[in-house]
Amino acid sequence: MNTKESVLRDIRDNSIELIDLQFTDILGVTKSVTIPSTYLEEVFERGLWFDGSSIYGFARIQESDMLLMPDAVTYRALPWVEEPPLRARIICDILTAEGEPFAGDPRFALKRAIAHMETMGFTAYNIGPELEFFLFRRGSNGSHLDAVPHDIGGYFDFSPNDEAERVRSAITTTLQKLNIKVEMNHHEVAIGQHEIDFRYSDALHSADNSVTFKYAVKGVAVKHGLFATFMPKPIFGQNGSGMHCHQSLFKGDDNAFYDAQDEYRLSPTAYHFMAGLLQHARGLSGVVAPTVNSYKRLTPGYEAPVYICWAQRNRSALIRVPRYSPGREKSTRIELRFPDPSANPYLAFAAMLEAGLDGVAKKLKPPAAISEDVFEWTNEERKTRGVGVLPYTLEEAMDELAQDDVVRGALGEHIYTAYDRAKRQEWEEYRLHVSSWELRRYLETV
Repeated sequence: MNTKESVLRDIRDNSIELIDLQFTDILGVTKSVTIPSTYLEEVFERGLWFDGSSIYGFARIQESDMLLMPDAVTYRALPWVEEPPLRARIICDILTAEGEPFAGDPRFALKRAIAHMETMGFTAYNIGPELEFFLFRRGSNGSHLDAVPHDIGGYFDFSPNDEAERVRSAITTTLQKLNIKVEMNHHEVAIGQHEIDFRYSDALHSADNSVTFKYAVKGVAVKHGLFATFMPKPIFGQNGSGMHCHQSLFKGDDNAFYDAQDEYRLSPTAYHFMAGLLQHARGLSGVVAPTVNSYKRLTPGYEAPVYICWAQRNRSALIRVPRYSPGREKSTRIELRFPDPSANPYLAFAAMLEAGLDGVAKKLKPPAAISEDVFEWTNEERKTRGVGVLPYTLEEAMDELAQDDVVRGALGEHIYTAYDRAKRQEWEEYRLHVSSWELRRYLETV
C-alpha cells in the first residue's frame, strides 16, 4: 500500500515529471489538475487550493475556495504515457477552507456510509463491480454521431486475429499495471460490447478502481483508433451495458453473509441486507441508473432486470445469489443487477450500502425467491405475487428518490439538492427535444 514516502520515492526512481490530481463531480465526471512532480511533497502537506464554484454542484461563488488533498494510496503511474514527460495520477479528497471534509465530495459520501457501517460492527463492505462497455469506430466524417460498432461478435466469441480481442488484451495489461487485478475479459452479447472484470475490494478502493477503469479503457481505445463508451444503451435493439455489483459485508476475516446451514448459504444478515436493497430499489434507481438513457436499457427482453425480486439462477431477477462453491465461504455474496456504468461509483456504492444497512438495522425479510422467468408473467400475475417494477423513466426515478429518506441520506442534503437539480434539468431537456424518430414518424404523415 502506497505511502507519501513510497510515492515520492517512486516518482524520483522513475523520472515522473507530471502528476494529475483527480476527483469526480457529483455526476461522476473525472476532474483533474496537473502539477509538476516536484511540487507534490508540498501538496501532500498543505493541499492544493482550487475554485469549487467552477465545479457543478460544489459551492457557491462566495464559498469557492477548496482544498484538494491527495490520497497516497491511490497513486498510480499512467502506463499508456510511454514518452517523456512521464506522468502519474492521485485521487484526492476535497476539504473546505476550514480543513473539514466537503459535504459535496462524492468520495466523502461513501466514506460517511462506510463509517456508519462500522458503527454497526462490520469492518468491510466489499464490492466487485462488472462494468460493460462498447467499442466504436468513428464514422467517415470523424464524428461519433455516425459511429459504428467495432465488431459483430457475440457472447464469448473469440478469434486470435480479432482486433477487439487485441484491444481487450491491451486494456487488461494496462489495468494490471495500474494494480487493478483483472480476473477475466470477454466479448459480451451485443455487437461491439465487452466486459473486463476486476477483483473485488472494499467499497472505497472499488470505487477508485471503477473511476480509473473507465478512463483507462477510453485511453487504450483511442490508441487503437477507437472510442469506448459506458453509455447504458447506445444501440437500439441490442443489449445495453450494466454494472452488476457483487457485494458482501465482513466482520474481520469472516464473511457476515455466509451461513453453512442455509439453502443458499446466506446468513440472516445477508437476507436483511438483500431486503433493504429490494425495499429501496425504486429510490436507488435514481442513483445507480442515473441517465435518461439508463431506462432504455431497463426494459424487458434485453437481459436487464426490471422486476423487484431475487433468485439464484434466474437472471431476470433484480438480485441474483451466485451459486456457493465449497471451501469458498468468503465468496458468498449477492449480485445487484440493475446499476449501470453511467453511475458515479462513489454515490452508487454509498446508496447501496445505506439501503442494505437499513434492512439489517430493521431486520427486514425479503420475499421468497422467484425461480420462474418474471418477464413472461402478466401484470396481474406480478401484482398477485407482490413483485414490483423499477421506474420507467428518469423522472419517475427522481420522484422515487425524493421520497426515499435512506437513499437521500446516503447522498447528503448538499449532494442530493445539486444532483436532483441536474437530473430534473436533464429530463426536461430530453422531454422537450424533437428526436429524429419523431421527425421520421410524424413530419410527413400528420
